[in-house]
Amino acid sequence: MSLNLMYITNNPEVAKIADRNGVDRIFIDLETRGKAERQGHIDSVKSHHNLTDIDIVKGQIERASLLVRCNPLYEGSRKEIDEIISRGADIVMLPMWKTTDDARRFIDYVGGRVRTMLLLETIGAEKSLDEVLNLDSIDEIHIGLNDLHLDYGLSFLFELLANGKVDEITAKLRNRGVFFGFGGIATLDGGLISGRNIIAEHYRLGSQMAILSRAFCDTSKIKDPGEIERIFSDGVKGIRQFEKELCCLPVSYFEENHLTVCRKVNEIVDRKRNKE
Repeated sequence: MSLNLMYITNNPEVAKIADRNGVDRIFIDLETRGKAERQGHIDSVKSHHNLTDIDIVKGQIERASLLVRCNPLYEGSRKEIDEIISRGADIVMLPMWKTTDDARRFIDYVGGRVRTMLLLETIGAEKSLDEVLNLDSIDEIHIGLNDLHLDYGLSFLFELLANGKVDEITAKLRNRGVFFGFGGIATLDGGLISGRNIIAEHYRLGSQMAILSRAFCDTSKIKDPGEIERIFSDGVKGIRQFEKELCCLPVSYFEENHLTVCRKVNEIVDRKRNKE
C-alpha cells in the first residue's frame, strides 16, 4: 500500500511538475465562503482559486486525477457543482458539512457523475458519521484536522491524533471499507512533527491518502521551477522509499511512534500555553 498524495495548486506549471513526479491528485480549492472567518487567526492555506483554473490545470496533467473542493453548501451549490464537473473534475470534495442531510444533498447534486469526497471537519459531521456511512455514493472521506481541531477548541491540529479522536473516526471508516485519509504531511524530516512520524501514523491507522502540505513545498516563496522540480522529485521518492521500509516493520514500531507523536504534541501544546 502507498498513500494517495494530493497537492493544492492552481498553477499549471507546478501542477505539471507535481504530476510527472508522482503526485496522485492535483487539488483545486474553490472554498472561500466562511473560511477567512474560521481560520483568519491561524497560519493555514487560504487559496484564491477559481473555476477557470479547473480547465487550465486539467489540460496540464496526464497521470494525476483532478480533485476540486467546492464551497460549503449554499443556495448556489447545485450550479457550482455542475460547473465543476462540466469543466473536468474527477473528484468533488464537500467541506464544512454538518448533517446527514448535507451529505445527502451533496450526493444528489453530484448525481453519480464523478467521485464524491466528504471533508469531515466539524463536530456535527463526526456525530452524524454513522448515519452518513449508510448512504450510497460516498466514495471517500478525508478528515480535516485544521477546522476540526478549531471546532473542538484545541490549540494544535495534531492534538486530534494524540487524544484518540482520529483513532475513533478512522476505526469506523475502516470497518465500513471507506477510502479515507487525514490531514497533511510535510517533508520527511520537516514540520513541527516530522513527515516520518505522521506517515507512520497513517500506516498505523490504515489511512490511504494525505495532502502534501505547504511545508512540503511552499510555492508562495519558492519560484524557481528547477527548485520546485527538485523538491517534488526528491520528496515524493523519499516518501515512497520510507513507505517500503514501513511495510517491513513490526506493530511495535507503530505503537512506539504513536507514543512519540503524543509526546511531541503535548510538548508543542505546552509551549503554546506558556506563551499565552
